[in-house]
Amino acid sequence: MKKSLSEILKDNFFIIAGPCVIEDEKIVYETAEKLKSISQKLDIPFIFKSSFDKANRSSLDSFRGPGLEKGLKILKKVKEKYNVPILTDVHETYQIKPTSEIADIIQIPAFLCRQTDLLVEAAKSGKIVNVKKGQFLSFFEIENVIGKIRPFTNLPILITERGYMFGYNNLVVDFRSLEVMKKYDCLVIYDATHSTMLPAGKGKESGGDYKMAKVLARAAVAVGINGLFFETHPIPLSAKSDRYSMIPLNEVEEWLKILIEYNSITKKYRFI
Repeated sequence: MKKSLSEILKDNFFIIAGPCVIEDEKIVYETAEKLKSISQKLDIPFIFKSSFDKANRSSLDSFRGPGLEKGLKILKKVKEKYNVPILTDVHETYQIKPTSEIADIIQIPAFLCRQTDLLVEAAKSGKIVNVKKGQFLSFFEIENVIGKIRPFTNLPILITERGYMFGYNNLVVDFRSLEVMKKYDCLVIYDATHSTMLPAGKGKESGGDYKMAKVLARAAVAVGINGLFFETHPIPLSAKSDRYSMIPLNEVEEWLKILIEYNSITKKYRFI
């Protein structure tokens, strides 16, 4: 009997990956095809992610994406062509209904993680909800966020750690959060690439260090997580969003092999 996505996520270490934003169909298809091939080879569940709109950008001139209608059409093609689950984010309640017709997981962006109406409507959509934990939010406060979602859904709730603001244009990760949040009736995800961003660190765009993302991911898997979130691109430095923090697509497979080994050890030895 074929397992549902909810069952797969609860029972396996999985990845959520793709380009930050939909730039064009060629890049989206190339990335999805490569990630699907890697996930099959490594026998790891894979959810494709990309955004149809990035409403929170450093400047007015920043590229935002193709928009709701065109973006969802592209994501639908990815879903049908590669037979993969889809995750994408919403910023307004009106976006939830059309998004839920395509996406398997609806993501709430970090800066909107306390927006009650957005959380409730996403929960009512009948889709799994992934909340990116805000850079301003302690891991203890996540219990309140989950409390806004749980009354309206029996599906798994994903909470994604992506670091805390630490001074100007800098993020740090408190790895205690990955352990503590497990107590809150959720699946804990670690966002490796956004955790290394330097928000608006280059003036009109964010900086970052994808090499450090690869390092911190090892630490997160060693602590113990349900899944790993990361952004990737065939040529990151040519990307229109988050170009300094995305993992080069040709480096993903070897990196994931290491993380899968770490995960097997973590599952064997638990200290708490």
